[in-house]
Amino acid sequence: MAEQRRAPRLDQPREPRGVRLPRFDPEAFGRWSEGIARGMGTANFIVYMTIVITLWFGWNTLAPAHLRFDPYTFTFLTLVLSLQASYAAPLILLAQNRQADRDRVTQEEDRRRATMQKADTEYLTREIAALRNAMGEVATRDFLRSELARLAEELDEAGRRRQRLERRQQEKIPPHGDGLEEPRDDLDDDRFRDGHPEAHSREPEG
Repeated sequence: MAEQRRAPRLDQPREPRGVRLPRFDPEAFGRWSEGIARGMGTANFIVYMTIVITLWFGWNTLAPAHLRFDPYTFTFLTLVLSLQASYAAPLILLAQNRQADRDRVTQEEDRRRATMQKADTEYLTREIAALRNAMGEVATRDFLRSELARLAEELDEAGRRRQRLERRQQEKIPPHGDGLEEPRDDLDDDRFRDGHPEAHSREPEG
């Protein structure tokens, strides 16, 4: 008895009372409505509908009176066309709503991709700017060529100076009879430069 009178749970929705309507799959119904709207929006539908209405008019006008199922004023045809229009309009609107939902999702995805591409482009722009600034401090190929050429010229000039210095030293040293040179020290070079060549032949007194 207590179980039958227990309070309803607030964490669960209340079951609807009365007549339960049949349930259907909205996705399947939407696809079906899109198929109908897509078929009604083609030239084939207009051609087939024109043929049917023409045959309807011809049969109910030219056929014998006892075989006509919808005589002149064509009331039944008017009812059929009205029913078709009354159902076609909601189906077309439903198909348009589904297409609008897909377009909105597509636009959101395109906006997200555009935002990502913009961020990537800005990142690449900053990276290129940083590389350009870094490349400004790095020696380029032309700079290395000019520095190597200048270094080669300096080495050639040093070599030429060394050759001139050796030639001058060879011209200042007189050759001896036996073809051997006497070793000299720094003092002999200084005296020779001061104009005292006799200092080389002076012997120390005993």
